[in-house]
Amino acid sequence: MTRRPRIVGMIATQTEITELADITIRRISVSEMDNNVYLLTSKEHGTQVLIDAADDARAIAGLVAAGSGDCSDWGNLQLIITTHSHWDHVRALESVASHSEAMTACGAADENDISVPMDLTFENGDTAELDGFELDIIELRGHTPGSIAVVYRDPSGPAHIFSGDSLFPGGLGKTNSPEDFQQLYQDVTERIFDEFPDDTVIHPGHGDPTTLGAERPHLQEWKERGW
Repeated sequence: MTRRPRIVGMIATQTEITELADITIRRISVSEMDNNVYLLTSKEHGTQVLIDAADDARAIAGLVAAGSGDCSDWGNLQLIITTHSHWDHVRALESVASHSEAMTACGAADENDISVPMDLTFENGDTAELDGFELDIIELRGHTPGSIAVVYRDPSGPAHIFSGDSLFPGGLGKTNSPEDFQQLYQDVTERIFDEFPDDTVIHPGHGDPTTLGAERPHLQEWKERGW
């Protein structure tokens, strides 16, 4: 029997919590642009990964501290992943990185467009191996040259994909030319929709989550309209 995620709800700091078998996913929205910041915490080891230190370093610090309660050991922020180089996704990166011992990482082609030095860069198909869980990296070119999605494959349920600004409920991320759109559409189609089932959960860079099943019927519509 498939174990479904349990949405615990909203706590005082407006943190949405999703409980999976081995990890907890926390999400907060920051800034006037409703940027999502995600924290993944291993329940057994306390390992923590932050996805997109978009803004409000104090709120992110609170998020990390709250995540420490999900595990039998003290939480440990080991990695900060930036899904893409756009300014609204990195405003708190320097502060968060400087106040922790976490390594920083992004897609290889976006490294030079981020002012904070990267300890790691990812290519399509790479895997980040951490104590308690692994994260697969999918390169989704088009929104930026080095945009990436981060995949957590839940052993007891559907996969969870943190898609940055490449895939949203209702369409793809913004692109600056027909060629960029075609590249993004191809990557999202071939690397996500063709590879993952309908129950896969998409956690976008802004707004609420969706599933591939909810979005799949609209792929041709997106292609025809060009966004």
